[in-house]
Amino acid sequence: MKLTFLGADHEVTGSCTLLEVGGKSAFIDCGMEQGRNVYQNAPSPVPADKLDYVFLTHAHIDHSGNLPLLYKNGFRGAIYATKETCALCVIMLKDSAHIQESEAEYKSRKAERAGLPSIQPEYTLEDVEGVMKLFRPCEYGSQIQIDEAVFVRYIDIGHLLGSACIEFWLKEDSAEKKLVFSGDVGNTNQPIIRDPQKVEEADYLVIESTYGNRLHGERAGHVEALADCIQRTLDRKGNLVIPAFAVGRTQEMLYFIREIKNSGMVKGHDGFKVYVDSPLANEATSVFMQCDTKCLDDETRAVMARGENPIVFDGLITYVTTEDSKALNDDPEPKVIIASSGMCEAGRIRHHLKHNLWRSECTVLFVGFQAEGTLGRALQDGAKKVKLFGEDIAVNAEIAVFPGISGHADKQGLLDWVSGFKKKPKKVFVNHGDEDSCTEFARCLREEHGMDAEAPYSGTVFDLEKGEYILKTNGVLVEHEEKRAPLGSAIERLIHAAKKLLDAAHRSHGLPNRELAGYADQIERIAEKIGK
Repeated sequence: MKLTFLGADHEVTGSCTLLEVGGKSAFIDCGMEQGRNVYQNAPSPVPADKLDYVFLTHAHIDHSGNLPLLYKNGFRGAIYATKETCALCVIMLKDSAHIQESEAEYKSRKAERAGLPSIQPEYTLEDVEGVMKLFRPCEYGSQIQIDEAVFVRYIDIGHLLGSACIEFWLKEDSAEKKLVFSGDVGNTNQPIIRDPQKVEEADYLVIESTYGNRLHGERAGHVEALADCIQRTLDRKGNLVIPAFAVGRTQEMLYFIREIKNSGMVKGHDGFKVYVDSPLANEATSVFMQCDTKCLDDETRAVMARGENPIVFDGLITYVTTEDSKALNDDPEPKVIIASSGMCEAGRIRHHLKHNLWRSECTVLFVGFQAEGTLGRALQDGAKKVKLFGEDIAVNAEIAVFPGISGHADKQGLLDWVSGFKKKPKKVFVNHGDEDSCTEFARCLREEHGMDAEAPYSGTVFDLEKGEYILKTNGVLVEHEEKRAPLGSAIERLIHAAKKLLDAAHRSHGLPNRELAGYADQIERIAEKIGK
């Protein structure tokens, strides 16, 4: 009966932990690494074709993204997840496969010109279709017997539609232990989904620490602030452009706008139109609209009880085709446009920025974190001019920001969730946080809350029956080639900017693969140009 820590240890992405009990083996999550890889991940001692199960906490790619690769490598066991996670994985893993195939095609063209072999994608749409057949939908709150050694229960953790904390009851010979994986703990008072539900007992706890060393700060009244932003933009006869992540944040914006329309908070613009210009977002919105009402908070269920759809309203228009998206920029009517990507580095949002940034009557509203080095961050920081599609675009539009929106609990939120345990777990393992976050949160649990807490590195093995480490690693840093900067202010600025870009990439966990691929394409083009 043991745990082997494999991924998201002193890092944020690539979540994966191996559980071995009763002669069977299982992964808890099988995520893709995104952004800069800091520590080497230890290989799984159990090959894919010998693995029996996967228990998935939620659909985000840093938790689910390597499932098709696991299938490609021979896995044919069962994947347990909530019904909503299963539905979101269909669209998100297909999107990921599309990115894998597109990147491989692009790199293969380059390789062929250089006389090198073609590049194969990590996995394909065929692998996604295969792995989706292995999913086993689970209900929140129902204890499920997996085999003689394992019982599980999925508890709503309020991070994303369908996200879950997983409780494990484990039996091996005469030993019985309870293990809990928090998954990603959600922020409180988010629209649509419920607040994180607490767990009362565990022998061992594995908890995330994405924001384990910081607080989100005060939250604005988002509905009122959004209504005011819409009002002043439409009054100027401009467009309100909202860059938003396709899954989660887009649906939150639709929820807020429905409230605004129903309450008549925007005056003089009855029936103003709202366009969601993102195929992935529109597919995700369909999943939200068809989900089990058990996943929804009280306010959203009350809306539905009145016969209303919480994220659909008069004037909402979804565009899917590229032609429709282009035509939108020729429409002179003032409107709200929601498009991805959330940091403006790829996708249709860049076209809308090109056509609206130079217009002083328009507004660009940021509703999510903007990493350093991204177009979104440059705009947020006051850039007066940006380059889009090879053209310099003046920034005359109003740039507005909603602070305090996050799908993750901050440090206090994590502590509040841990306070739900009536008795302190024997051991707490802190993962899914960068070096500073995970070590600080583990320290806080030890020194301020009297818990036996540590942040293990990849490759660490712990015996759950004996309560002791079998192997304790120190972590192996990934070697990154960095050139020393010669003298000269221009080259020093270039190297400094490149380091900032690496830092931004390291913080890009949880973004959609399509968006990350767009970043990668741009970086590769710059690298090719510099290397000539």
